[in-house]
Amino acid sequence: VQLQASGGGLVQAGDSLRLSCTAFGLNRAMGWFRQAPGKEREFVAVISRSGHMTSYSSSVKGRFTISRDNAKGTVELLMNTLKPEDTAVYYCAAAYANPSSGYVPVQQVSYPYWGKGTLVTVSS
Repeated sequence: VQLQASGGGLVQAGDSLRLSCTAFGLNRAMGWFRQAPGKEREFVAVISRSGHMTSYSSSVKGRFTISRDNAKGTVELLMNTLKPEDTAVYYCAAAYANPSSGYVPVQQVSYPYWGKGTLVTVSS
């Protein structure tokens, strides 16, 4: 399983940025996580394999939107109203297969597959 995240960059506070993860053929929940400098990696958002269920961390809820296009094999994270504290390396990850189409795991141990991260830097 190969995951490739892209779309990171340097933006100003209040700007928007869209991250994309290529995960063709993965019929499982997909998540985004991030790791800020000097901090542990944390959950950001997850979308079920059907695309009908999502979950967000409290710090990004209302600002970030996760979506997927199974036909194209992509998962995206639209980040609006970015803040300096959103600065981090962002990772996409694929969860263990689960029979529930609404499965949306938030813990990192539920994700065996990880892509290389993409750096997002938000200046104040």
